[in-house]
Amino acid sequence: MSETSATTEVASQYAARVASDLESNAKEQERIGAEIVALQEQLTALQHDHRVLVNIQQALAGAAPAAGSTPVPSPRKDAVAEPAPGRKGTRARKGGASSQSPAAKKSTAKKASAAKAPAKAVGAKAAGPTLVELVRRHLVAQSEPRSAAEVSAALAQDHPERPVRTTVVRNTLEGLVAKQQAQRTKQGSSVYYTAIDAPEPAPAPEPASQAESK
Repeated sequence: MSETSATTEVASQYAARVASDLESNAKEQERIGAEIVALQEQLTALQHDHRVLVNIQQALAGAAPAAGSTPVPSPRKDAVAEPAPGRKGTRARKGGASSQSPAAKKSTAKKASAAKAPAKAVGAKAAGPTLVELVRRHLVAQSEPRSAAEVSAALAQDHPERPVRTTVVRNTLEGLVAKQQAQRTKQGSSVYYTAIDAPEPAPAPEPASQAESK
């Protein structure tokens, strides 16, 4: 009878240990998944900026030769040559022609407009906050814990132009928990998240000249 009890106790200990390891493994997977999502967003933004900058570089490279290819008028002494009969003043008119044709001016204007459009796109991309920032701001503004579904619904309502999936929001929240910027609590089978207030920055030291004057 004692051997059976000992075997049962050992099995219970192993079962508890396995359950604990499974829970730790799941939490680690969630943390790494959130970091992957955040890094993927950063990579996508960098790739977009790279394409925009390449387009700007190509536009500027195409506009430079057009601006520098202005024909220089021929010297006056070369234009005063003996004209052929019936074609008086032909070479003189060619030497004094306009330095840039209307077609070349139109092409230069189009390239300049194409260079401005990507620049505006870069500014709009840089001004938009990331999903991590949006989730963090939403949690900070709340006075009660929020679930991943509630945060996703609120972001979809506040930012209809950005489709948000609950799975991605949950991974982002777990990433904030891993960075100690949010706190996770459980109520039954539901998980809720609360923002952790960031510490206030320390005051900057006064310059040495002001300290001596005081």
